[in-house]
Amino acid sequence: MGIVNIEDELHEQLRRASKASYRSINGQAAFWIRIGMLSELNPGLTFQELVARELREAGVDAPDLVAPVP
Repeated sequence: MGIVNIEDELHEQLRRASKASYRSINGQAAFWIRIGMLSELNPGLTFQELVARELREAGVDAPDLVAPVP
């Protein structure tokens, strides 16, 4: 595990977002990093599709979260 230096304003946004999503600040940062990485690797998928895919891969039954991709 390492240390990541970020701007103060981004840290403040992380702090606020973590409260709204009931995650730790580190958990929120990890979520944003993972979703960002997945978005770059899968540019044709929406945020909702990425989250639904992650939930399914984690074993959560989430078939109705997203409309089928044509």
